[in-house]
Amino acid sequence: MAEDKIKNVESKVEGAATDAKGHVKDAVGGLTGNIGMQAEGKFDQFAGHMQQDFADLYEEGEGVLEKAATFVRDKPLLSLGIVSAIGLVLGWLIFPRRKRS
Repeated sequence: MAEDKIKNVESKVEGAATDAKGHVKDAVGGLTGNIGMQAEGKFDQFAGHMQQDFADLYEEGEGVLEKAATFVRDKPLLSLGIVSAIGLVLGWLIFPRRKRS
């Protein structure tokens, strides 16, 4: 669990570094008139933002997963009932009964 949090923080730091590198490339490309370098900078900025956003989403997902695991651990019979009801509803939706003629 602690290793996941460390990896998540590392991912956020890498995303911030990529974003900063993108800003520098964009600025240098703008000053020199190098459109290719400017485009690389914009792409690096985008990639850095996406890496940071993915790390945030992963962190939120871990919290939801921990809550679900705690609920199942604390109330196993209720969890089994909920899953069974969901299975029945999905079964009726996916495989509707045929009308007999």
